[in-house]
Amino acid sequence: MKRFLKWLMAIVVVLVAAIFIWGYAPDTDATAMKAKYGGGASQFAELRPGLNVHYRDEGKRDGRVLVLIHGSNASLHTWEPWAKRLRADYRIISMDLPGHGLTGVNPAGVYDNASYVGVVDALLSKLGVTKAVIGGNSMGGAVSWMYALAHPEKTEALLLVDAGGQPQAKPDELPIGFRLMRMPVIKEAARLIAPRSIFESSIKNTMSVQSKIDDALIDRYWELNRYPGNREATMKRFSDPRGMGSGSKDKLATIKVPVIIMWGEEDKLIPVSSARWFAEAVPGSKLIIYPKVGHIPMEEIPERSASDVKAWLDALPAISS
Repeated sequence: MKRFLKWLMAIVVVLVAAIFIWGYAPDTDATAMKAKYGGGASQFAELRPGLNVHYRDEGKRDGRVLVLIHGSNASLHTWEPWAKRLRADYRIISMDLPGHGLTGVNPAGVYDNASYVGVVDALLSKLGVTKAVIGGNSMGGAVSWMYALAHPEKTEALLLVDAGGQPQAKPDELPIGFRLMRMPVIKEAARLIAPRSIFESSIKNTMSVQSKIDDALIDRYWELNRYPGNREATMKRFSDPRGMGSGSKDKLATIKVPVIIMWGEEDKLIPVSSARWFAEAVPGSKLIIYPKVGHIPMEEIPERSASDVKAWLDALPAISS
């Protein structure tokens, strides 16, 4: 029996060592990441002591303001395909929420959607923006409609792209990275183990237009998710799903500004049935469903989706003072 236990322990040690050799991935270097992903229009704003939010404020300075909020484990870079196509006509503001991208940790240790609404509002106040079109994808979509409910006087219109928020919305197939982060023991190992292959698999499961996936895109997600503090923030967010917030048709029906809902028909993370749920919840909203597109239309079909956004924005009434 003792010999068997020794062999068993030896096998376990070898397996653990093999897993670490296969998937060990330390935090990336903050300075190197800022050099690689913080160029162009990137800036940093200290919204409170220790909370330095990475953001981009670009485009037409006197144009209509469009604020874009990324999804879980993404970054402001997910909006760059739109920013390139829309900044000649509008002022585009995007940001890395705490625990994402180059923003990193929130000293308060809070990473729920309600706190993200506060971060968005604080950044807009710092930039002197009093009214804007608020838009978001996935988790960022939930933050967007929550912002519209909390600050209706500051919300000119609302743009929801494969947005979170429908209660009990069931994903068709949760990406492997998300599944692992929901496993109590495994998610702790994610502090040290984060093989690039898992990110590649998750992205390919999330995006239907595979031609838009290249090494640079995979590296961006992989490296920024390992930015110092981001993995710990992810674990905190996933440990309490209630912090993500869920809507109700009664709540959403109180939104009186113009709303557009854009959705990939093949979204495996938030099913297209949620698009119809939002459309029913918000009277008068505009719904666009894209065939053969997944969870991230702005990266998968940037030309078409940006064109649809422009047409919708141009049809909005002039900003009221």
